[in-house]
Amino acid sequence: MTQSIWNYAPTAGHTPDTDLTGYKVEAMDGHIGKVDQHSNDVGSQYIVVDTGVWIFGKEVLLPAGTVTAVDHDDRTIRVARSKEQIKNAPEFDKDKHLGDPSYRDQISGHYGSGGPGH
Repeated sequence: MTQSIWNYAPTAGHTPDTDLTGYKVEAMDGHIGKVDQHSNDVGSQYIVVDTGVWIFGKEVLLPAGTVTAVDHDDRTIRVARSKEQIKNAPEFDKDKHLGDPSYRDQISGHYGSGGPGH
């Protein structure tokens, strides 16, 4: 599961040439924020969500494998995780996310197992 969590599911509706910046992000139980940045690199696909005031401006990284649907008409992304799982995720670290394997493993462990939280 760890490998596939970093790629969009074929059924998610993601198209590699689409800019997802600004899309609304919906957890299973409600709105969590907007896409601030994203990656379409195969094997390292993700979205970074700016949660705004919901978690006091925290940004979270969601591996593409958590995305269940991309609605381009409504500019909305749905993810298969709860607000609580996302709230308890390791905080996004813009300096580590691309080059630090331990950070990537930490994210994979949190979301790959369904994200049990703390």
